[in-house]
Amino acid sequence: MNESSLAYINFSSSLEQMTKKEKAHYVITELEKLYPETPVPLDHWDAYTLLIAVLLSAQCTDVRVNQITPTLFKRASRPQDMINVSVEEIRDIIKPCGLSPRKSQAIYDLSHILINEHNGEVPADFEALERLPGVGHKTASVVMSQAFGVPAFPVDTHIHRLMIRWGLTSGKNVEETERDAKKLFPENLWNKLHLQIIFYGRSHSPARSPKKEIDYITATIGTKKALLELK
Repeated sequence: MNESSLAYINFSSSLEQMTKKEKAHYVITELEKLYPETPVPLDHWDAYTLLIAVLLSAQCTDVRVNQITPTLFKRASRPQDMINVSVEEIRDIIKPCGLSPRKSQAIYDLSHILINEHNGEVPADFEALERLPGVGHKTASVVMSQAFGVPAFPVDTHIHRLMIRWGLTSGKNVEETERDAKKLFPENLWNKLHLQIIFYGRSHSPARSPKKEIDYITATIGTKKALLELK
């Protein structure tokens, strides 16, 4: 057996013995090299416009949301203005995003609640946010982290997929994935790291037919099942 074969065996063996903490450190190091800057993908300029954009992004791409919000925000970019726009008009504007009947009603209703219960401001509080129509834990986490700088780890489909591929969670549900991520990664990195993982998922590790020469993190620390999925 030549030296290169022995080196490969030793490398493979060391990867199998990597702890979750060691994998997490590797992920942090590599993603920081790839994405030293992490601009928020959804165009916004304050907590309210971010809240609306994140709400619209459910089952809709960020690109599509960013195409629609300029028209919506030109019509109303504050809750005080949004309550003067009919649900029907909101629905017509946001229709390309999908789920427009539910989303338009939620935007209209939450705008009223912000005025009546929060002095027209988006509350910097998880529980208060999650009580708003159309706002779940993930949306609240994005707003808390990106609008208010509160440590949070919003888990979307990319993060859930990659945490499973990398053997960092069992993947039973997004709630468990979030708990595991928070245990593994330092709190001071959560707000940046969750975006870095999303960026990597979009550019390097798609849901279907990931390529081993592109998805190098999975090729390095992925589970046996994930390695078999690499083309």
